[in-house]
Amino acid sequence: MASSTANETGIRSSELILNPDGSVYHLKLHPEQIADTVLLVGDPGRVTEVSRYYDRIEFQISNREFITHTGTIGNKRISCISTGIGTDNIDIVLNELDALVNIDLNLRTPQDLHHKLQLIRIGTTGSLQENVPVDAFVQSRWAIGLDSLLNWYAYPKNADQVRLEREFVAYAGFKDGLAFPYAFKAGESIANQFNHFSHQGITLTAPGFYAPQGRKLRLNPLLPNLNEHLPGFSFDQWKVTNFEMETSGLYGLANLLGHDAVTLCAVIANRPLGEYSQNPHKAVDQLIQKVLECLA
Repeated sequence: MASSTANETGIRSSELILNPDGSVYHLKLHPEQIADTVLLVGDPGRVTEVSRYYDRIEFQISNREFITHTGTIGNKRISCISTGIGTDNIDIVLNELDALVNIDLNLRTPQDLHHKLQLIRIGTTGSLQENVPVDAFVQSRWAIGLDSLLNWYAYPKNADQVRLEREFVAYAGFKDGLAFPYAFKAGESIANQFNHFSHQGITLTAPGFYAPQGRKLRLNPLLPNLNEHLPGFSFDQWKVTNFEMETSGLYGLANLLGHDAVTLCAVIANRPLGEYSQNPHKAVDQLIQKVLECLA
């Protein structure tokens, strides 16, 4: 069992929390229970929608909203993990996944050799472009985080990140008090596997579902015309295609921790047209099948 004493020579117990059986705290996983290819889904119920296509399920566990099924399709080993909603949960999932493969949990020290994971988010999204219809699929080539998570991490930014962030803030007319947006790119080698069936563009990751995505019920959004304004923004060849709630955290942490990540979403709402998919479950299932076909 992994050490939990107060006299560690490595990462302290309060920083890397382990369960009594030595598994990581939230995911409740051991290193051997994770494949190198990990599918991330928000909805815990979607894990079984993925694993029903496995030829064999070798491991299942559930803890809080985090459900993991690891199995094989042919010779390909795949894990599917539910993250719940939001980049706060992505912060937990990505750090604990990385700890499983890049930290010796017994010694509480980083491994000598870096282990790279392939991380593929399968989600749902709202399109901001009229020509990206409901039931289509969107791949996030860039993610802009409106949520502030990566602002809490220390890291150097490259020229493209700085330029995209500044151009977006100037275009969107952000007001004082809002978190400064941050930008990260998909892992190109993994993303290119899915180009043939997806629209591609810039995804905005919001810290909420209503006002942060321009919705009004009984409360007024701070930026009431944001959704009408955003479709006109572009960076290099990419336009803003969609809103969702996890990708910026996924791309940011994957990039900093040395993993490859991409997000693919089924469009279940077209915001400019006010349309909602008549069968969102079918659209998500078709996306799952396409992703698994590419991987297997």
